[in-house]
Amino acid sequence: DAPPSPPPQRPPTDFFPFNDQLQFETADLLFRRTQMSGGHIDLLCKIWECMMPSNTSSPFPDHKTMYRTIDAIEVGNIPWQSFNITYQGPRPSNHVPPWMKAEYDVWFRDPREILKQMLARPDLQEHIDLTPYRDYDDSDMRHYENLLSGDWAWDQADQISEDPDNHGATFIPFVLGSDKTTVSVATGHTEYYPLYISLGNVHNNTRRAHQDALALAGFLSVPKTNKTYNADPQFRHFRRQLYHCSLATIFDVFKAGMTKYEVVRFGDGYHRRVIWGIGPYIADYPEQVLLAGVVQGWCPRCLAYPENLDADDTLLRCREHNDALVEDFHPVMLWDSYGIIANVVPFTNDFPRADIHELLAPDILHQLIKGTFKDHLVEWVGKYLADVHGKTEAKKIMDDIDRRIAVAAPFPGLRRFPEGRDFKQWTGDDSKALMKVYLPALEGRVPDDVVKAFRAFLEFCYLVRRNALTDKDLVDIQDALDRFHHYRTFFTEAGTITSISLPRQHSMTHYRWLIQQFGSPNGLCSSITESKHIEAVKEPWRRSSRFNALGQMLVTNQRLDKLKACRRNF
Repeated sequence: DAPPSPPPQRPPTDFFPFNDQLQFETADLLFRRTQMSGGHIDLLCKIWECMMPSNTSSPFPDHKTMYRTIDAIEVGNIPWQSFNITYQGPRPSNHVPPWMKAEYDVWFRDPREILKQMLARPDLQEHIDLTPYRDYDDSDMRHYENLLSGDWAWDQADQISEDPDNHGATFIPFVLGSDKTTVSVATGHTEYYPLYISLGNVHNNTRRAHQDALALAGFLSVPKTNKTYNADPQFRHFRRQLYHCSLATIFDVFKAGMTKYEVVRFGDGYHRRVIWGIGPYIADYPEQVLLAGVVQGWCPRCLAYPENLDADDTLLRCREHNDALVEDFHPVMLWDSYGIIANVVPFTNDFPRADIHELLAPDILHQLIKGTFKDHLVEWVGKYLADVHGKTEAKKIMDDIDRRIAVAAPFPGLRRFPEGRDFKQWTGDDSKALMKVYLPALEGRVPDDVVKAFRAFLEFCYLVRRNALTDKDLVDIQDALDRFHHYRTFFTEAGTITSISLPRQHSMTHYRWLIQQFGSPNGLCSSITESKHIEAVKEPWRRSSRFNALGQMLVTNQRLDKLKACRRNF
């Protein structure tokens, strides 16, 4: 119970490696905040030299000196590493496909060091839970909020405590996320595959609030080939293996610390024993089926058939069941009857207490906002009107709906849509804003069952987006889902669509269980990783020369992290 040793003190004038505060603030402003190019920095330095008195000088003589000073920062320095993967299987005697001869580079930073630096930050200590907990109010109503308030973290702690040597240790799960992103809008060919990591102990609102609780951990390889081999089963199998092998290699550094504790310094000055663990994985549907090793169209979390995904009492998938099926059945039967790709071994199989089917996080952005609302319900309304009234009359009705959206009264929290909903590129924020005004715009122009379907869906969305949910909220969520399932059948009965067995809509059936496991879904949404794309991928790419851009992007990210760590340290 001795108090921790005080952190080392530094004089208030010590801004090493910068000469003074002015030099640091200048570098932070030019490189991180305004992202000024090297040429413009040189021009600014020349202007300063010309305008300043003879006994003073500009903070930096040129951009190269500024970059060297930033590179000399010691705090926040986690160097980039790489490894490459090549195809090692059988090759045809003639005409070897180019993808079999290529080398695929994976770049990453030590993820354990990233988390240790996060744990050592004093500014995060008020926003970190050190133990799993169950939160009840005065009426004995349970509340679900942060990750450690759910049953999953509690169960993990039970398993860890089976080893007496781990008693008293702190469970540190880490949240992962990855998503391919395109940076070249003109051609669409320049893609990157960033991998992110976050402390699971951090509160949801801190992870969402851009307080650097989510970090770039690496760039996965994006294997490509020509059209001749793009649909080749061998190439697709290699692409899946490359993905899982890369993840397993990057996170192998945690494996020893998942069963035996290691001692880590925290931001409050105390040293604690920690046990690491793979936590929820943030991913959209295509990424989820890749992670789980299941066939497109199947649910990566349960065994429901694609033709009837919302069937009652469907069994959940689990690692042990998958292994038993792969051992006993032919790959063709596994594909057709269970949606399992037999030759894919999820990377989580290499780690203790990790089951990818259990760890797939709910994704409000792609499953609900972009998926069910934008791609399904809004599209179905347009198709229904065209089927019933003909294309010409349907366009008039849609124009009237757009006019209703456009004349929504100004109000705090409501966004104006002067042209209605008819815009080409929908972002997640566009869809969220449209959800607030779309329901009254429909009333009277479509049958009541369509309005009721939208209402039930919107109630479901706004409930699961809450920062904290109670057991009563879970009952309300189930009620809204039941009503949505009842009223959405209008579209099949009207002949607008042939099937409502859709993976993204089906994901709604798992939300109640996922909330009980992981707490509020808004702390595990892909909107968090997508917003990080801008800072970690898109802006560094724009700052690059576009030639061999990845190396320049790695350096840019390293400098940004050093400047932010330096400001916290000062």
